[in-house]
Amino acid sequence: MKILIIDDERMSVVMLERLLQARGYSRVLGLTDSRKARETCATFNPDLILLDLIMPNTDGFAVLEMLRSSDASESFLPIVVLTADVSEDAKERALGAGATDFLVKPVSPTEALLRIRNLLETRRLHVILENQLSALEEAVREGSQSSSVPADQQPHPTFSF
Repeated sequence: MKILIIDDERMSVVMLERLLQARGYSRVLGLTDSRKARETCATFNPDLILLDLIMPNTDGFAVLEMLRSSDASESFLPIVVLTADVSEDAKERALGAGATDFLVKPVSPTEALLRIRNLLETRRLHVILENQLSALEEAVREGSQSSSVPADQQPHPTFSF
C-alpha cells in the first residue's frame, strides 16, 4: 500500500520514510511542498496520507480541506495529522475537516506505526468491499439487460430432494 507524507520539514519526512521502510512499507513518498499535494495525490494515488499542519504557503488545514473536497469518490482515504500544535482548537479543526486521526509531535514510533497499520488495514478492506460492490452492480446490470422475460413472469426454480 502507498503512503504519502506531506511535511515542510525535510528531516521529519526522512525520519518517517525510514521508520516506515524499516517496517516493510516500500511505497512511501515524501513531499515538502504542500502546494503540490493535489497533483501528487492524483498521480501517486496514496492509500494513506501523513499530513503536517504547520507549513508555509499552504498549511495542513488548507491541504486537508482541498483533499476532502476534491475527493469525488466516496472511497475511504485515511489522513493522519502529525503536528506540534497541541491545542484543542487544532485537534478540533483537523478532525472536523476530515482528518482520520491526530498525532502530536514528537510522535511515538510505536503508536504511529500501529495506527498506520490499523488504518491501512481498514483501507484495504474498504477497497475490497468497493470492488465487490462494483462486481455485483455489473452482474445485476448484465443480468437485467440479458433478460427479456419480465421478472414477475420468470419461472421459479424447483428443488427436489
